[in-house]
Order: sequence, then C-alpha cells, then structure tokens
Amino acid sequence: MIKNISIIGAGTMGNGIAHVFAQSGFTVNLIDVNPTQLHRALATIEKNLDRQIAKAAITEADKKATIANITMLSDIHEGIKAADLVIEAASENIELKTDIFKHMDMAAPAGCILATNTSSISITKIASITKRPGHVIGMHFMNPVPVMKLVEVINGYETKKEVTDTIVELSKQLGKLPCVVNDYPGFIANRILMPMINEAIYSLYEGVANVEAIDTVMKLGMAHPMGPLQLADFIGLDICLSIMHVLHDGFGNPKYAPCPLLVNMVQAGKLGVKTGEGFYLFTAGSKELVVSERFGK
Repeated sequence: MIKNISIIGAGTMGNGIAHVFAQSGFTVNLIDVNPTQLHRALATIEKNLDRQIAKAAITEADKKATIANITMLSDIHEGIKAADLVIEAASENIELKTDIFKHMDMAAPAGCILATNTSSISITKIASITKRPGHVIGMHFMNPVPVMKLVEVINGYETKKEVTDTIVELSKQLGKLPCVVNDYPGFIANRILMPMINEAIYSLYEGVANVEAIDTVMKLGMAHPMGPLQLADFIGLDICLSIMHVLHDGFGNPKYAPCPLLVNMVQAGKLGVKTGEGFYLFTAGSKELVVSERFGK
C-alpha cells in the first residue's frame, strides 16, 4: 500500500503534486536542494489552499491538515529512505533527470516505485540507468496540478503491470483521471499538442494570420479554452522547443522540426509568462491579454 510519497523538485509542478497528495491524506516529503525554493513552494501551496477555502471547496481545518502532511527537506537520500513512491519533478532535462534517478535508485527502499513527471523524455531511457526498470513509470500531471484532472500514466518498455495498476489506482485516489499510454516520443499529450502549437507559430511566421486571429480561430472555432500561442506562452517557449526537439530527434521526421521563429524567441529569452514576454506581454497582477508589440495587434 502506498502511504509515503517523496517528491523531488519544489517548482510549479512539484509543489502542485505535493499539494494534491497531502490534501488526499498522504504523508509527503517535498525535496529540493534550494531552501528558498522550498519556502516559495510552501507559500504557493498555502495560497492555493486559501483559494479553495474562498470557493468553499475546503475548510480551514482541511488546509491545516494538508500543510501538516508536508515535510520540507533538502537531502534527497534522507527524504526518500522510507518512501513507497518517489516522483521526480525536476526540469525537463535528460541529464538532470537521469542523475536524480541514480540517487533515487540508490536510496529508495526495495519495492519503492520510481516515477517521473516528464512530459516528453523517454521513460525507458530513464529506467535503463536504474537497477529496477520494472518499477519505473511516468506520471505526467497537468498544470495547474490542483485543478487539472488528467494524469498521463506512461509505461516504459519494462514497467511491470502491477506497477501500472498501482499508479492508476493511486491517481484515482487523488481525484484524477488516469490515461495509460506507452513510451514513444511525446507520449500522447505532447505528441498531439506540440505539433499543433508549432503549426500555429509557423502560421504566424509565414504571415498567414496575426497572433490574435490565430488564437481566436482556435478558441471560437475549435472550442479550445486557450489559443495555441497563449498556451505556448503559459507552458514556456523553451519547454515547447525542448519537446519539439524530442519529437524531431525521436521520429526523425521533418514535420516535427521546430519553427525558426520559436527557435529565435527562445534564443532571445522571450519565453512567455515566466519572462514577461512571448507572443503576449505579461504584467504581474494584470489579467489583460496584450499582444507583444513585435507582432502588432
């Protein structure tokens, strides 16, 4: 039975994953080598719980119980030595993830499941550097984790069926809807989403339509809650580019080549929401959607 959860990485995804597990009654160790990031993570979790209280979704007592279930730690080995499940939620970088998995494999108890929150990197490749590839699996949560229902559960080449079944049931305990997929570049979510975003960027690059028109067509014509260019800004253009490289390298098909405009924007440091500018301009505290001046209106 899964009771003790360790999460490595206290960024946006890591603190969201910690939030939902702790709120569901699990004991959670949230681990990050950066103490400042841990403080930010706790503040974010408290803020998101306050939002739930304001909506009457939970009570103040629920908030206190959730916070009490979370322990902040900086030592990976100390944080995972009693874990039933370890979830790596670090940046989307294969070298970083495999390095973390080496530590996870070394310190986690026998029988512990090792999961990665990767959105595109091969589960099989990550599993291959461990001594327990049958116990390695992908748990791709969607952002923002406390709100989004989907968990993409990704089987590596050697993932055992009982491990998959355990993660599926665990996801349901969190109130999520798990979808099981197999380990090929981009899995399902990003294999379909990222080429759409890339094509939207190509449409802008080739002058087919402007930013506002492209996003409006997809929102009003296809019932998407957010246009592809706004979504790219929200995800981070560097992440979009990284995933397009994974698809292009993995399939060797030119249709997955990233748009030159996307490459240039990442090189210029215009990454979307996190840098304040992408296809749109973002000002702290403002909800107004303003197209970047470089793309006109």
